[in-house]
Amino acid sequence: MKTITLTPDASGMVDWPTLSNDKKSVVTIGSFDGMHQGHQAVIRRVAELAEQEQAFSVVVLFDPRPALVHAYAAKHDGQEPPAGTPDTQALTSVDERLRAIDAIGVDYTLIVRYTMAFAAKSYRFFLGQMVGKLGMRTLVLGSDAAMGANRAGNVKAIENLALATGVFQLEVVDDFGPGLTRVPVNAKPVMPSEPGEPSDPLEGASKAERRAWSKKHQAKEVRTWSSTNVRYLLSQGRIKNADAILGHAHAVEGTVVHGEERGRTIGFPTANLSENVAGYLPVDGVYAGWLVDLGEKSADGGEEAGEKPADGVSQQYDASSVNARVAMQSPHRWPAAISIGTKPTFNEDGDAERVVEAYAITDDWLDLYGHQARVEFAGFLRPQIKFDSADDLVVELKRNVEETKRLAA
Repeated sequence: MKTITLTPDASGMVDWPTLSNDKKSVVTIGSFDGMHQGHQAVIRRVAELAEQEQAFSVVVLFDPRPALVHAYAAKHDGQEPPAGTPDTQALTSVDERLRAIDAIGVDYTLIVRYTMAFAAKSYRFFLGQMVGKLGMRTLVLGSDAAMGANRAGNVKAIENLALATGVFQLEVVDDFGPGLTRVPVNAKPVMPSEPGEPSDPLEGASKAERRAWSKKHQAKEVRTWSSTNVRYLLSQGRIKNADAILGHAHAVEGTVVHGEERGRTIGFPTANLSENVAGYLPVDGVYAGWLVDLGEKSADGGEEAGEKPADGVSQQYDASSVNARVAMQSPHRWPAAISIGTKPTFNEDGDAERVVEAYAITDDWLDLYGHQARVEFAGFLRPQIKFDSADDLVVELKRNVEETKRLAA
């Protein structure tokens, strides 16, 4: 797969590349946060059609997420978030999305910096650019996609445009999965109060009970296969439900840093991630999952160290080294008991920052300081609680390790 980074000018215009003078393209467009099963279905269809039509398969990927840009602008008089603004609601980093897109077999991913000026362009103008510059002959979208100024370019409007112009075809992929569900508006993270994976509060509920719950929580209807639903499930500790929608284990990535090293003193040394974690952090609690060593952070000024490729330059994307480390049989992967929270047993003031630490279940001593690490979540074990003593904590940690061995086997 080749990647091209594109930044709109002040007026929102993008200098789209010419991929070929004669070969056409099958295109899809979006932020694809989480790369859940609905996203995968859309992008797989792009690859399938491109192969059938002997065309390029192209994903136009927005970064940062449009939701972040519009939310920031709404609070800052129309200004855009400065480069590097943390997106705590993003399920996945751009690099993780690229790895997933590459695995499907896409030819090109165009990473477009999403700006307010770019967002103000009409969907007709935008799609005209896709046809004229990228040679788009087929556009593939999910069933509730919308684009352009005021999101006026919904599936129906785009279908009418395709039929009226005859220059491209629209293919709509059924990406609804199990259908619809309800998610509370402005849902806040709520740590489960009991051990074990939380259940669906609406499981087995009657229609009247569902209506009452929806009214109480001001719930809105969303697709079950949606980033909004995944984010909500993770915020409630419902890891297995979230992973089922994603089609893979939810994960966060970061740099391993020195912590307070209390875990080492009680026989449970942990890998502590820096505060700049990529990926959505589930609600506080103890989880079963995996720790993956992604290797030392690049020191040569390469892309891993934060350098961005030049705008408009086609780069060959290569995730082979990361994929080898993430693979299930990799020697760089270990089952892990994972803690997210403020370490209440040792937090006397009650104002400590949230930390992510993973205890790898291995007989080997792991020196991962300065390495990039990936933490994957398989299930919720228990809430964070304050123990009376370090000895009581050790007893519980041993129990968590055994549960982790079972869940992350």
